[in-house]
Amino acid sequence: MSRQPVVRHNDWGALTPPALGDWDPTLSVTVVVPTFNYQHTLPYVLAGLAAQSYPSHLLEVVVVDDQSAPAQELPEVRPERTRLLRVEEGWGRANACHLGALAAEGDVLHWYDADMLAYREEVEAHARWHHLIDYAVPGGDKRFVDPASLFDLDPAVVRDRVAAGGAADLFAGEEHEPHQWVEDYWAKTDDLRAAGPRAQRFHIGMTGSVSKALYFDSDGFDRTLRLGEDMHLGHSLAQAGGVFVVEREARSWHLGRSQVLRRAEQVNRYNDPYLADLVPTMRPKRNRRGRAYQVPYLEVVVPAGPADETVHLVDSLLDGDVPDLRVTVVGPWSSVHDDRVQPVEDPVLETRIVHRSYLHEPRVRLVETAPRTSDAEFVLTLPDVSLAPLPATLAALLDDLERTHHGARLLSYDTGGTARLERTSALARVARLAGDGDDREALLDESFGIKTYAATTVGFVPVEERDVERFTLGARPPMDPVKSEKRLQKALGKGDLSAVPLGSAPEGVDDPDHGKRGIFGRRR
Repeated sequence: MSRQPVVRHNDWGALTPPALGDWDPTLSVTVVVPTFNYQHTLPYVLAGLAAQSYPSHLLEVVVVDDQSAPAQELPEVRPERTRLLRVEEGWGRANACHLGALAAEGDVLHWYDADMLAYREEVEAHARWHHLIDYAVPGGDKRFVDPASLFDLDPAVVRDRVAAGGAADLFAGEEHEPHQWVEDYWAKTDDLRAAGPRAQRFHIGMTGSVSKALYFDSDGFDRTLRLGEDMHLGHSLAQAGGVFVVEREARSWHLGRSQVLRRAEQVNRYNDPYLADLVPTMRPKRNRRGRAYQVPYLEVVVPAGPADETVHLVDSLLDGDVPDLRVTVVGPWSSVHDDRVQPVEDPVLETRIVHRSYLHEPRVRLVETAPRTSDAEFVLTLPDVSLAPLPATLAALLDDLERTHHGARLLSYDTGGTARLERTSALARVARLAGDGDDREALLDESFGIKTYAATTVGFVPVEERDVERFTLGARPPMDPVKSEKRLQKALGKGDLSAVPLGSAPEGVDDPDHGKRGIFGRRR
């Protein structure tokens, strides 16, 4: 079996799909239509899907009724192979779409909302990409329109007009609105071809599709989300190696303005804490300092070595300019025991010291086997504990990868080892592309790009030379409160000490602590 075409970064322009109407499809497609109280528009949605150019024997529609009241029933005008699935547990679009995916028989999953009206070639335009590669994630083109005039037409009439290629004329002369913020980004990035890892942020699921294989290789929909589920799915699909395609021939009318357009500020306010926690690529939603999130931006995998070096290395990682990280330390932690033993003669003393050092540190995970995959955006795998990064090193290296859209940085050690800083989505793409005997390193370079640095030239130093600042608080008698307030003002950087009461310190008395280290260990 020949290998799939290699797409570099998100440049889907290297692929050439067949012309619409001039090819023979073989993949089956399941259109998943989640609905909640869309009884008014669903008949027109199914009428449009009944008029598709895609072969009817390869097309099925699964309508997922998310506990509508009254319960949704299938209208008379619909595709030949249409099923109704009722939600029994959970609620929301993400939950309904996932249940539809589980029930789907098709090779391709095509998400389609219950307030959309498809042009004749909508499904075909999506499906042609999935015949080229199994990691394509096409998104369609839509226009928002007032549906009032449509409701004067019988769904059978709409089906026949769409089938005759007349979908564009259904709202002739009426005002319609593009999805402007999406269109603006498409224009800036050559329809996402130059967007690289940022392409996933513009995955809008109302007209999206994905191979069933890619969907189930990813984390899929987060069924707990009530809004923003399509953007999170975009992240999941990117992490599985997906390429995001703008398919302008997959056209639809959106029957009415979406909730995001009508209530953008409120929707964003609701979404921000969810998406910030779950989607590391949404960097502007995350704090630069002081926060950790459910899904980290960076995971560092460290093989446990001698306790002193291991603890110093892990402390160095936690002390750096990338707080949004997880440190995974691999070691034989199950060997730590409660048997009676002279503590300093314990055979597993080195392991015990590391174990106890991080047992309750929330950003450190102790595992016995190195993880095969990661949910983080990037993974840094260190070969040993001999070198540690300076505080600014990791942030600088990550910025280097972000600027270039590359897949990896290899950091060579003088000892012969190599640290690997890798983009998780790039590793997943390579895993999809590689066959038996393929050179995965060459594939990674071809699909994303690799560059090698000597570790010591990009901010790694011998671990014992990496200074990690600690608190210092020597024993001393209590200070006069007024004098302490003067110190407080100075520490706060106000400079102007006129706020300190006149005569707060005896004139001519020197500060006995001048030049000593303070509570944070810094020189005064």
